[in-house]
Amino acid sequence: MANKKLTVVAIVKAKADMLDIVRKELDHLVVETNKEPGCINYDYHVNKEDETLFLFYENWRSREDWDKHMQMPYLRRWFEEVSGDVLEKEPELSLWEMVEPPAK
Repeated sequence: MANKKLTVVAIVKAKADMLDIVRKELDHLVVETNKEPGCINYDYHVNKEDETLFLFYENWRSREDWDKHMQMPYLRRWFEEVSGDVLEKEPELSLWEMVEPPAK
């Protein structure tokens, strides 16, 4: 399990009056996270019907890489200092194991 790829899906709901700050902060997270060696991709999307709702789609080489990501200073700052002031609620995270197709 340790060497299997990991997919993370996160839902982030911004306070409407904090939308500009949230977008700026999320942009920063994306730029920094995509530099991490274990990151395959780290993208976020905005809901077409609710501009305060964001979905993150992340792929990591392993769970260990994602665990390291969760300790990065910029991400810890986000959770400890920023998100509580600008989000409607805690981000929702779900972890998924990437299934590789069988070898032919």
